[in-house]
Amino acid sequence: MEKMDEGEKSNETEVGDSGRMFTLKKWNAVAMWSWDVECDTCAICRVQVMDACLRCQSETTKVDTRGSKDCVVVWGECNHSFHQCCMSLWIKQNNRCPLCQQQWSVQKLGK
Repeated sequence: MEKMDEGEKSNETEVGDSGRMFTLKKWNAVAMWSWDVECDTCAICRVQVMDACLRCQSETTKVDTRGSKDCVVVWGECNHSFHQCCMSLWIKQNNRCPLCQQQWSVQKLGK
């Protein structure tokens, strides 16, 4: 092994007295989620399904100042998704999916 001069440093990392190279003082974790849908926009109100529909947004600004109301997302047997508020009004006039015109039947509800 080659002898090092006094002025040269070794390639080994010097570790402090505690045995740790660094200490994590703060960590800000960030996460994002989304519905598992083909189209993330409600075809009835044109708002993203992750957000409250226009009707729920307007109701919360008039009545509730705590924040937006959570809209439930509804999936049909055709796998198209909409806000339940929007779809409940839609099926009163037309009992078909607004996108594919298949007979509307609820597959699942999500929150």
